[in-house]
Amino acid sequence: QVKLVESGGGSVQTGGSLRLSCHASGYDYSNYCMEWFRQIPGEEREGVASIDSDGRISYEDSVKGRFSISQDPNPNPPRPNSNPASYLQMVGLKPEDTAMYYCAIRPLWSACAVRPGEGPSADNQWGQGTQVNVSS
Repeated sequence: QVKLVESGGGSVQTGGSLRLSCHASGYDYSNYCMEWFRQIPGEEREGVASIDSDGRISYEDSVKGRFSISQDPNPNPPRPNSNPASYLQMVGLKPEDTAMYYCAIRPLWSACAVRPGEGPSADNQWGQGTQVNVSS
């Protein structure tokens, strides 16, 4: 079973930066979609950024130009990467970015893209989350 571990959250002031990391292990599909979501208490989990095993990227509109998603290269091409890792570099943080940030991974059975207003895929496997707090 796949395991996801996030790290890198913390507390910063407005305008600050953080870099979140997500490391997966035990992944056994030939392709993947890795996504970052965030959630505040009482609200739905929303997609922030996504990247797939072919390097296609998408962002939620409010983070474009401030957040950047990336991933480690496949260490053993053309073999599938069983331990993918993604990173979310966040700059220009705002108080409204305060949330628990979650990493998710799933096979590419459907398109990998942030879809505002749509809930996460039922195929997602989740990490435990990392808290980001931005103070004004």
